[in-house]
Amino acid sequence: MKFELVRVLDDAGRVVHPEREPAIPAPELRHILQTMVQNSLLDEKLLRFQRQGRIGFYLTAWGEEATLVGPVWALRPSDWIFSCYREAGAALFRGYPLRTLLCQLYCNAEDPVKGRQLPVHHTVRALNFVSVSSVVGTQIPHAVGMAMAAKLSGRDDVSLVYFGDGATSTGDFHVSCNMAAVRKAPCVFFCRNNGWAISTPRSAQTITPTLAQKAVAYGMPAVLVDGNDVLALAHVTAEAAARARRGEGPTLIEALTYRRGAHTSSDDPTVYRDPAEPREWECRDPIRRFRAYLESKGLWNADEERVFVQKCEQEFAALVAEVESLPSKSPPATMFDDVYAERPWHLDEQFVELDRELRRHKA
Repeated sequence: MKFELVRVLDDAGRVVHPEREPAIPAPELRHILQTMVQNSLLDEKLLRFQRQGRIGFYLTAWGEEATLVGPVWALRPSDWIFSCYREAGAALFRGYPLRTLLCQLYCNAEDPVKGRQLPVHHTVRALNFVSVSSVVGTQIPHAVGMAMAAKLSGRDDVSLVYFGDGATSTGDFHVSCNMAAVRKAPCVFFCRNNGWAISTPRSAQTITPTLAQKAVAYGMPAVLVDGNDVLALAHVTAEAAARARRGEGPTLIEALTYRRGAHTSSDDPTVYRDPAEPREWECRDPIRRFRAYLESKGLWNADEERVFVQKCEQEFAALVAEVESLPSKSPPATMFDDVYAERPWHLDEQFVELDRELRRHKA
């Protein structure tokens, strides 16, 4: 069972399949590259912050930046995104404020989830970017549920769910694929195959030549795409979303990419991975490839990138100074918020008791 590796650009950024090249306006092409560059800069700075003890946890997307932006460009603002904790760049591309992102990382008093989540586990209701779970694969049935809700409501919205190669070994993945195919749920399953499920290599996950072919058992179409080619990702996602909107059901996309950094700031890949392996992927860097494409169109140059990077660094420094001056955590009384639409009597009693104790200890 063979799947063609779908590409638009070669490793040097040259168009090799013009028939697949999406018609993206010039300002949006620039926005795509800027988001990828910004995400890489944030990864560098915020991983350093974690090592300094300024934030508690972080993970990078070095080498995977195209997967954060290409699929999201192909969606409508009303479509839903279910991420798996490495896709903060997808939220940034949709308009997630950097200040809010930093507050979440610091879990401070203005953290939108009030310290109830790990850092980098973002949720942005206004952007239909759903709360992240660290448990592998649990977001997949949620995405199918949202897709079914859209269908039953008569809307043509689509849900896109990100997951890694390791999630294809979970029951959540298989049950979700089967149900989505049977019910023709408008769901795009996006497998970011970066070669490693933390320390478990893909070779220990499955013997199948591709992960895309797993879709065949469920009667849904699948695509194998170059995950470092942002235009190819936009192309295949746009096709899958259009198919879902026509009522033809889900699609599984396997995006071949590579995780050049550690799984998280708590991981040491040198104990399980050949150090030469990440270097082999540097020539396939998605930012370098897309940058060359824009330069060939006269839409980007080195001077513009220097100005953009300098602007990003200035904005970041100003926001960090502001965010670090905020109270370090949400008030304890916020534990009673967001539990019920209307707070019941027993939580009112507990709230009053907590408030009394806090005042007593403060005194």
